[in-house]
Amino acid sequence: MNSHARVLVIGGGAVGCSALYHLTRLGWTDCVLVERDELTAGSTWHAAGNCPNFSTSWTILKLQRYSTALYARLAGEAGHEITYHATGSIRLAHTRDRADEFHHVLAQARAQGIDFELLSPAQISERHPFVELDGIRLGLWDPHDGDIDPAQLTQALARGAREGGATIHRQTRVTAIRRGPDGWRVETSAGTIDAEYVINAAGYRGGEIAAMIGEQLPIVTLSHQYLITDDIPALVERGAARLPLLRDPDVSYYLRQERHGLLLGPYEANAHARWLEGLPGEFAHQLFEDDLARIESYIEAACVRVPVLASAGIKRVINGPIPYAPDGNPLIGPAAGGANFFHCCAFTFGIAQAGGAGRAIAEWVVNGEPDWDLWSFDSRRYLARAEGGRALAKARETYRHEYGIGYPQEERAAGRPDKVSPIHDRLVERGAVFGARGGWERAVYYAIDGDPDGPGSSFRRPHWHRAVARECAAVAGGAALLDMPGFTRFEVTGAGAAAWLDHMIAGEVPPVGRTALSYLCSPRGGIVSEMTVSHLAEGLFWLVSAAAAERHDEHWLHTHLTQRHGPVGIANVTGDYGALVVTGPRSREVLAGITEAELSSRAFPWLAVRPIGIGDALVVAMRVSYAGELGWELHIPVGQVAAVYERLLAAGRPGSIAHFGLYAMESLRLEKCYRSWKADLTREYSPFAAALGRFVRLGKAADFIGREALRRAAAPTQLFVPLLVEARDADAAPVSIVHHGEERVGLVTSGGYGYRLDRSIALAYVRADLALPGTELEVEVLGERCPAVVAREPLYDPDNARLRA
Repeated sequence: MNSHARVLVIGGGAVGCSALYHLTRLGWTDCVLVERDELTAGSTWHAAGNCPNFSTSWTILKLQRYSTALYARLAGEAGHEITYHATGSIRLAHTRDRADEFHHVLAQARAQGIDFELLSPAQISERHPFVELDGIRLGLWDPHDGDIDPAQLTQALARGAREGGATIHRQTRVTAIRRGPDGWRVETSAGTIDAEYVINAAGYRGGEIAAMIGEQLPIVTLSHQYLITDDIPALVERGAARLPLLRDPDVSYYLRQERHGLLLGPYEANAHARWLEGLPGEFAHQLFEDDLARIESYIEAACVRVPVLASAGIKRVINGPIPYAPDGNPLIGPAAGGANFFHCCAFTFGIAQAGGAGRAIAEWVVNGEPDWDLWSFDSRRYLARAEGGRALAKARETYRHEYGIGYPQEERAAGRPDKVSPIHDRLVERGAVFGARGGWERAVYYAIDGDPDGPGSSFRRPHWHRAVARECAAVAGGAALLDMPGFTRFEVTGAGAAAWLDHMIAGEVPPVGRTALSYLCSPRGGIVSEMTVSHLAEGLFWLVSAAAAERHDEHWLHTHLTQRHGPVGIANVTGDYGALVVTGPRSREVLAGITEAELSSRAFPWLAVRPIGIGDALVVAMRVSYAGELGWELHIPVGQVAAVYERLLAAGRPGSIAHFGLYAMESLRLEKCYRSWKADLTREYSPFAAALGRFVRLGKAADFIGREALRRAAAPTQLFVPLLVEARDADAAPVSIVHHGEERVGLVTSGGYGYRLDRSIALAYVRADLALPGTELEVEVLGERCPAVVAREPLYDPDNARLRA
C-alpha cells in the first residue's frame, strides 16, 4: 500500500480510471487510485454502455466526441480487448420543435467535424428496416454513436494507467480525509495515504467523500431500468450486421441491438429515488428489484414503433442506481472548500462522458485549468447550503426530461420557488412570470390580459414576444423597474485591499466614489469572471457579479487571497442586500422623488457609486445600467427592499414607473452588445478576443494574474462582433454557426431580437480577418442560412448619450 501519492483518485469506475489514465498521459506517474470494492463497482458495471455525441451544448458535444474517439482508438490498440460497436444512431423527430432542435444540433456537430446527417423517413428505413414510420418527420444520424462494454473500457483505461506508472488498490475503502502536512491525509481500510491532490471520482458515493472535507454535494440516486430480450429470429438472420442504435426522444426511450436481441431503456415520467436517508454500507455489484410496471407504457410504445420487439421474450432486467445532480450534469472541478481537492462524480452518462471528463480533470490538476470551459459541469455552480428537497425535485424532473427538447430558454417548475425576493408576492400580483437564476426567483416577463397564449419554450419567437416588446418600449420611453435578488456581493476591506485588487483584475482599480467593469483572468489569459468593482471608501470595496457565480467567484478570490500587499479581508454580503434596477430616460425624475440625494449628471455621473438615503434605508446606488439607458442599480438592505419598492411605485404620478423582466433585459443588453458571463465570456476567450481590450492595462505597475499570457494573446485569431441578422421567425440561438461562403468561420454566443432597433441580433466570435464592420456573413438558423452583416458596437445609442444623460 502506497503511503504517499502526488494525486490520489478515489473511485474505480470508468470516470476514475479515465482520470488516472489521463494523469499519466500528462506525465504525472506518482498517482494512486483506491476503490472500495472491485473496478467497475457502483454504476459502471451495469450501465447500458451507450456512447452518444449528441448534445445541444457546444462543450458537452465536444467532450463526448472526445470520449467516442478515444474509445475507438483504445479498441483498435493491441492489448485492449474492448467490445465497441460504432453502429451509428438514429434519433426520431415527431414534432416541428424536435426537428428544429435537430437542425440546430446538426450545424454545431458539423462545425466540430462530426458528420451528423438529417434523414428522411425513407432513409431511416434504409438504415433500420424494422422501424415503423407513422408520425415521423425526420431522423438525425450520428455515425459515431454506438455502444461499448463498460467493464472492458474501464479495465483498458486502468491497464493504460498502470502502464503509465500509476498504481491501483482495490478493496480499499476511504474512511476519513483531513488536512495533511503536504495536502491531504486520507485514511483507508488498508492504511494512510498522504496526497498533494485528491480527485473524488466516487460516483453516487461522491457526496460521502465530499462530506469528509465538510462539503455537501447535491447528489440524488435514482434507479434506471432497461431490459434485454431473448434472441429475435429476424436479427439472427442478419448475422454480423448490426442495427443502428435507435432513440425515440419524443416518447423517451432508447433501443439498440444486444447480441441477437434488443435492449430497451426508457426514461419514465415518474423517476424513482433511492437511499434518501443515506447510502447503504454495501452496494457494489447489486441491483434493485425489477419494476417493469413503471415502464410498461414505454415498452408498449416501443413495440408499436419496432414490432419485432413485441415478438421477443424478456431475458433480463437491469434496475440499478445512477447519480443525478439537480440539472443532470456531473460535478467536475475544484472543491469550493479545499485547496487541491477536486470533484469528478455524479455522472448520469458516465460511460459517454468518462473519456472527456478524465481528460478535463487531469488538465485541471496538472495545468491549473482544463482546455475547455466546463461551467455547465462545474461543481461550484451550486451554492454551499443544503439543497434538500429541491435537489430531489429537480433531479426527478431532469430524469423525466432526459430526452426533452433543449430549448434556448425554458423555465422548469420543479423545486420552485426556492429563494425569493421580499417583493416576490407583489410582483406576482402584477402579472410576473418567473424563472430561476442561481436558485433565485426573478421575473422573466409580465403578462397582461389579452396577451397571446402558447408554449413558453420554442426555437422560434414564443408567445411572450409581445410582452417583451412592451417592456422594452417602457424602458426606452420612460422609467422601469427590475427586481434582481441574488446579485453576488463581496466586501473587500483593509489597507492592502486596493493593491490586492490591482493584482486580481486586468484593468485599473477605480478611485473612491467610482465603479468599474473589471475582468479577472486565468494564468492563461482566459476570462474567469466579470465583476463591477466599486470603491466605496478608502480601504472599502464592493465586488458584484452574477447570482450563479457566488461560489465560483468566492473560491477564486479566496484561492488567490494574499496579505503581501497589506491586510485584506473578504466578506460575502450577498444575502444582506437585495437589488432594484431603475432605468429609462425618466428614471432620474422618479428616483429624485424619493431621495434627497443630488442626482444630476454633474453630482452623480455615469459609473459613480454613492450611498443615498431612501426613507429609513441607506442604499448603495450605482449609476450603471445593463439596459443601456440612464439608470441606477439600488443595492438595498434586504429588510428594507419592500419599503423602497413601495416608495418607487408611489413616486410622482400614478403609473410613472413600469416593470420589466429578464427577457426584456436580455434584449436590451444585446442591443448594447453587453457580454454575458459564461455565454459570451468564458475561459476559452481572452479579453482581447472578446473585444474588451479597453478594460486591460498591460502596462500598469501591478503584475496581475494572466498578464504575461495576455501579452502573447494581443492578436487573437477569433474576435467578438455584433451581427445584424436577416432572420424570419427565429433568432440565432447560442452556438449557431456563422458562415462565410462555404467556410464555417464563427460561433454565436448570444442571440435574440432587439425591440428598440427592430432587428434580429447575434453576438458571435468570428475569424479575425472577417471582424470588420460591413463584412457580409451568414448565420445558420434552424437549417437556413440567414444573411448577416458585421456591425459596429454598440448597436444602440453608439455614443452612450442616453447612459450619460
